[in-house]
Amino acid sequence: MKTSEMRESKFLKQGDVGAGSLMTVRGCNSYNVAKEGAEPDNKWALEFEESDKPLVLNSINIQLCEKVFGSDDTDHWIGKRIVLYTDPNVSYQGKVTGGIRVRAPKVANQAKPAPKPTLPPADEDLTADDIPFAWVLPFVLPAMGVLSLVTLA
Repeated sequence: MKTSEMRESKFLKQGDVGAGSLMTVRGCNSYNVAKEGAEPDNKWALEFEESDKPLVLNSINIQLCEKVFGSDDTDHWIGKRIVLYTDPNVSYQGKVTGGIRVRAPKVANQAKPAPKPTLPPADEDLTADDIPFAWVLPFVLPAMGVLSLVTLA
């Protein structure tokens, strides 16, 4: 057993979310995060439908939530989904300790196929008016040496 598993926490820890946990925001409230007997230290935390433990928000995760949810009003975050994941590069008090970060859920690829280009009916001949900048071709092709290739064919 790891020593980190011996300490029970009422807040989410890295081990609780792993590589990624999809969560639905239930609310955002202030919690006293101070150790028992210490002066109160209130921090904002997100509550989730899928967990009894809230996520204490640091300034980076607050900014990321604003970006993911498209609002700086936490009332607009309720019912929205977000992914919590362990980021080993998070630093705390000047040391790289790892921590929990948030990101938008990945959306399944629902891209629509590109529209097919509309071509003129086969029985119509193309004219110079149908080709943008067609008037430039007689000037550009000889300079490129392409015209001689075209006339040989």
